[in-house]
Amino acid sequence: MKIAKLETFSNRYVCFVRATSDSGAVGWGQTSTYNADITALIFHRQVAPWALGASALEIDPLIERIEEHEHKFPGSYRCRALAGLDTALWDLRGKLEGKPVVELLGGTPRRLRAYASSMRRDITPEDEATRFLRLRDEQGFDAFKWRVGAECGHDVDEWPGRTEAIVPTVARALGERVAKLVDANSGFSPRRAIEVGRLLESEGIGHYEEPCPYWKLEETKQVTDALELDVTGGEQDCDLGTWARMIEMRAVDVVQPDVMYMGGIERTLKVARLAAAAGLPCTPHSANLSLVTLCTMHLLGALPNAGKYLSCRSRDRTTIPGRRDCSSGIRSRCARAT
Repeated sequence: MKIAKLETFSNRYVCFVRATSDSGAVGWGQTSTYNADITALIFHRQVAPWALGASALEIDPLIERIEEHEHKFPGSYRCRALAGLDTALWDLRGKLEGKPVVELLGGTPRRLRAYASSMRRDITPEDEATRFLRLRDEQGFDAFKWRVGAECGHDVDEWPGRTEAIVPTVARALGERVAKLVDANSGFSPRRAIEVGRLLESEGIGHYEEPCPYWKLEETKQVTDALELDVTGGEQDCDLGTWARMIEMRAVDVVQPDVMYMGGIERTLKVARLAAAAGLPCTPHSANLSLVTLCTMHLLGALPNAGKYLSCRSRDRTTIPGRRDCSSGIRSRCARAT
């Protein structure tokens, strides 16, 4: 069964991919979010030409061949585009076999514990606590993640004193029966990250994400070695060599590859297997409002080293400007085998 046609439907925020085989079978997938219209261009220029006419069922060999053909472009956009092909082909295969993708990956459908992930730093500690309590009571969440520091903040908070205020305010409002997680988004130096980490530990927070600039693995390792709580990271990384080094040096306690940033399910599985061999859990990043959450659910059900949670972005329209109608501005493109 060969890939006969690849189509994208994109705007700035989302890009869906439709893969059609020569038998007429269809699978739907998605590239990564963030400038998804640009990723659609990469998809048609650097992914589709190598995929058309190839087997629709041999996903991993195809992804590897495309990587080799495009070895001069090893960065994020190539991986973000590959994710669209990978996820569409897994969907196609699942439909052909009449099975959910989790079973094709060797797992079984099961209940997953989700944490509500706040994407906001423009919110007061009191308002964030109120929002979380409403999500707890209305939607049943029993795990929450909120943000500290400022994104790539160089030890500068979103506003002075916010981290020291929001940590105890939210943690104490949620109480002891709720799991608590925070994300620093590369905001701190090791010294400041450890200082904040001590505060987190004192307030019963067990997950500390990306405390230092993610590209400075040695700095993150200093924080991991100094603290008892789980230091986590990796959502931004798509290079398998970087992942191997991160895991070998145990820069983090929990790895967090993102299916869409990584280039799809196959490449994410490689990271999860490296982590499993090292005895580390894998809690994939999946905070964006898109198919990444569905793909991650299938992936988690198949990982022997699956982490505790499924990341789920808290539904707040004020955090996603321009996305109230994701169908607006959709542009379609098509590539066919000749």
